[in-house]
Amino acid sequence: MYDACVLYPAPLRDLLMWLAKNGLIAARWSERILSEWVENLLLNRSDLKRERLLRTCSEMNRAIPDAMITGYEPLIETITLPDVDDRHVVATAIAAEASVILTANLKDFPATQLPAGIFAIAPDAFLCDLFGQRPGEVLETMREHRQFLRKPTKTTEEYLSTLVSNGLSSFVELVRCHSEEL
Repeated sequence: MYDACVLYPAPLRDLLMWLAKNGLIAARWSERILSEWVENLLLNRSDLKRERLLRTCSEMNRAIPDAMITGYEPLIETITLPDVDDRHVVATAIAAEASVILTANLKDFPATQLPAGIFAIAPDAFLCDLFGQRPGEVLETMREHRQFLRKPTKTTEEYLSTLVSNGLSSFVELVRCHSEEL
């Protein structure tokens, strides 16, 4: 279950999409989650156009056809969280039968208030775990992702630096010794 905050930064969103497209993770989101990252990005980046971001959402839905979760709305009122505006994320996770909420805002999803079988994890820790389980596939996906970047192209070091600047320092530390494969 992707929280809006992990979709907000394009480099993180792109890597997560590539991992999902390659079958390493099962991405899930709702229309509300997509709308949330788009609206927040538009608030902070006046240079971006709504149409372009909505096209990105459309492409995300096309790339991962089973990611969109609906029917979660009745569950929202049954959830208690520090921030009531985050209840829809947990409700969507329940409807999706997801075990993980991928979020940079761990404080908003305390383990004591999440339903049994669902836990929140930060992207850096999540990707470290994934790399530990499937290192070759993660590296291959990262290589494909980096080679796909064209505007501008990125050297391996530039690519890794971008990931670090997007909160993935522990993950990059793990993969850096394999940088020749990227």
